[in-house]
Amino acid sequence: MRDYELEVLEQYDMEVKSTRKIRGAFFCDTCEGTMILKETKISERRAALMYIILSRLELEAGMNVDTPVFSRDGVLVVTSREGRKYMLKKWFSGRECDLKRESELVGAAETLAGLHRELQWDAPPGCDGVTCPAAQRTPVEEMRRHNREMKKVRSFIRNRVAKNEFEYLYLENFEKMYGLAERVTRQMEESGGMELFRRSLQEKHMVHGDYNYHNLMVMPDGAAVTNFEHVRMDIQVSDLCYFLRKVMEKCHWKQKLGREILEAYEEGRHIDELERDYIGLWLAYPEKFWKTASSYARSNKAWLPEKSVEKLQTAVQQSEEKEAFLESLFSINLRKQI
Repeated sequence: MRDYELEVLEQYDMEVKSTRKIRGAFFCDTCEGTMILKETKISERRAALMYIILSRLELEAGMNVDTPVFSRDGVLVVTSREGRKYMLKKWFSGRECDLKRESELVGAAETLAGLHRELQWDAPPGCDGVTCPAAQRTPVEEMRRHNREMKKVRSFIRNRVAKNEFEYLYLENFEKMYGLAERVTRQMEESGGMELFRRSLQEKHMVHGDYNYHNLMVMPDGAAVTNFEHVRMDIQVSDLCYFLRKVMEKCHWKQKLGREILEAYEEGRHIDELERDYIGLWLAYPEKFWKTASSYARSNKAWLPEKSVEKLQTAVQQSEEKEAFLESLFSINLRKQI
């Protein structure tokens, strides 16, 4: 550990027995248990919000979460002499959820349902100045933004004289994917998705914001949910949508696994008709195609990573598997006008 990071740890009122470096962070064995020290970009205000939410989940709901720790001076974000900002959080002895173990993925859905039952914003006494931010865009606005980005990428590629493998592949599949995106957006606008969004904000439902297998730790006595930096008020099943998409893309849209994940979530938290329709439409949107194109547009075009081509190929090649998945679980037929 570098000197200025040791100086950061010295600002906490606890004995640090040993440290171990991992990618982008340090595990710290302390007199109060395992902690993790990570560089952060979040503000003290956001850190305070995380503390309120996570300490409540920890103390009132008995959940394992990475609650931030106050320094000796009573702050959650500590600045080193080099100007870098750090946060110390509680951590756990366990391992990341294993994508190859279906039972753990099903268990992750159960954990998410339990988390959602507890995630509702209610500012505690004395914290009137702390508010939980809401999603900045409605589901329809978000889809429209993605649609515009896809068109911009196409225009950019069309104007390039010498095109690479990624660009040819993108142009070849643009009409099909963009047409699907437009149809799903239209259906989302006509469905109850907007009503669900308004209801979620009115009832102050919160989401994790980045719920995936990387942020779920499996332990002998349960699970721990970590990295709540994107917590906000939003449609709660959007967490489930994101988790499902990440898992299904890796598991080739395996219908049996997808059904088990949905059933496991619903055992802990009921999914109503509006939410089920929303999940189906959210998954129907060609998210990976848009996301890969958007990432490419921001990258250095002088160097084409193989991963970019692979991701775009995956988005195209999995279309039929995804169609079968959506038709089986949500009665959505992408080959017809949605």
